[in-house]
Amino acid sequence: MAVAAVASPLELMATQVDSETVSFATGAVIFSRGQAADAIYAVRRGIVEVINPQGDKLCYRPGELFSYEDIVWNEDVRHNDAVARTPVELVRLDRLRFLNLLHNHPTMAILLIGQQHERLREQRSSGTCAY
Repeated sequence: MAVAAVASPLELMATQVDSETVSFATGAVIFSRGQAADAIYAVRRGIVEVINPQGDKLCYRPGELFSYEDIVWNEDVRHNDAVARTPVELVRLDRLRFLNLLHNHPTMAILLIGQQHERLREQRSSGTCAY
């Protein structure tokens, strides 16, 4: 019996009718701390750096989602800044559509937990932002 492949979070987001593809040049601000937390992003191409209020940096690469913490925890505003470190292409999905996607594809939550686990391992082993 063949096992069906599980779609990645990026693939699931990109197939949503209301998702949009957005591009940013190197150094462009994607969002800033204090702005409305109204969407989640997935990296299709490039590297995005997310910087918390203490100045700690975390980089996101192709296939990874970022900014979902503010969405999932029902926050109204962004707590971090996000900057394009290379030219980037992102898939953007608004908050309500993302929450509906999680409801319809609960395995996506497992994939996001896995992503967070990898982030913690990366931080422990290097203590730096890995490009």
